[in-house]
Amino acid sequence: MGRHVKSSREVLAWIAAQRRATSISSVIIALLLMLLIGILLYLINLTIDRKDIPRQVTYIAPPSEEIDNDASQQKAQVQVARRPTPPGGGAPSKIISAVTASPVAAPTMVEPALDQTFGIDEGFGSASDQGFGGGDFGTVPGGAGKRCNADDRLARLASTGGSPECETAVINALRYLTKKQHQEGYWGEEHRCGITGLALLAYLGHCETPVSEEFGEAVFNATVYLIDRAMKNKGRIFDDEGGPWCYEHAIATYALCESYLFSRSFGYHIPNLEKVVQGAVQWIIDSQNSVGSWGYRYGGGGRYDTSITAWHLQALKAAKSTGLKFPKLQDSVNRGLKSLINTQLPSGGFGYDLNRKDEGNLPLTGAGVLCLQQHNGRRDFDARQGIAHIARNSRFDFKKNANLYEHYYVSQAAMNEGGAFWKSYNKMFRDQLVTNQSQDGSWPNPPGNKHSAGEIYNTALATLMLEVYYRYLPGTGK
Repeated sequence: MGRHVKSSREVLAWIAAQRRATSISSVIIALLLMLLIGILLYLINLTIDRKDIPRQVTYIAPPSEEIDNDASQQKAQVQVARRPTPPGGGAPSKIISAVTASPVAAPTMVEPALDQTFGIDEGFGSASDQGFGGGDFGTVPGGAGKRCNADDRLARLASTGGSPECETAVINALRYLTKKQHQEGYWGEEHRCGITGLALLAYLGHCETPVSEEFGEAVFNATVYLIDRAMKNKGRIFDDEGGPWCYEHAIATYALCESYLFSRSFGYHIPNLEKVVQGAVQWIIDSQNSVGSWGYRYGGGGRYDTSITAWHLQALKAAKSTGLKFPKLQDSVNRGLKSLINTQLPSGGFGYDLNRKDEGNLPLTGAGVLCLQQHNGRRDFDARQGIAHIARNSRFDFKKNANLYEHYYVSQAAMNEGGAFWKSYNKMFRDQLVTNQSQDGSWPNPPGNKHSAGEIYNTALATLMLEVYYRYLPGTGK
């Protein structure tokens, strides 16, 4: 019996020793596995370029899609998200995402025809088209690098007749606008959506987006403000329905279409932007009046209004560039262009309506020409007749007579026309506009500026004029 007890104790001791050895082996194996995993993670981490980590901008969307609260109640937060560069290289994806589930929330430039033989002195219609037209065009990154990269932008500026002082003036203007922006995202005390749309276009014209380092917050807040107005008003973008809100809706829609194209092309996302663009553009199409024009009150009637119609046609060209589908868009464009041509006079100028006693209103002539260039191409016959009228009559003297509303249009139409006309016009307006900028970056109201709505308005238009050297206009050509 003693031998049995002794044998059992020895067996138990041996079993205990085996268990200890097994436990120690397990611990060692686990440590080795952890070390191996750590080495693998370290090697993977080395392959990620930390410089390409983008910012993630988060928009705190309202609890429901129908926004009924004032935009001032909405808040934006900026967060950093570590995301690797996408396959195929290129810029990393930039995300503007919603905290709550929400639908997804932009312009091309015609190369100036500086080498063409037509112009003020040589007459019109003698040069070949060389591919300019109002057709489709590629996404922004295919050419926007020319203005999104500072060096390339300066090179394009020089090649198209600009100067380094033009770029300095644009930067100072954008900084002025940033300082004047209300916390809720808008500019101005009256016509807020229209003025905000113009200011937003000025930022986009310099390739500033919600993820831009200096101006990103201003762009983001302006975009959200316009989206909120549209959501509150069921697709219509205005603050005061009793005012001239048709102007405001068209300008704001134009700006949001450009914003959408930028978001799609550069890979960031703004909640509700796509939904608002769809609704706002469709409202324009469905609210055209019986003669193909748009007026101070949408729909019905047979009133011509070249000024309001021009803003709507610009918005529709920007809408084309988004790649979204809008029922009857081209039919609406065709009717709108026909209504403009009906107001053109034998002189080549465009009138406000069908008043044939008008010898041609220069601001409206610029508006008519630009719209025809955008949709039909710069070789359009009626556009060329309008250019001839502008060449004979348009003047720019900031101290004596300079209507910025007129030259917002004419500067774009002249760039599209190119040749001797552009060179002559550029020489007339460029340095005068730059040297008359105020020290704070704004522009005062010059004599003859009949349509001024204040310094914010003046500054937005002047900035867009100085961006014409590299700005990607909605669909003026390839």
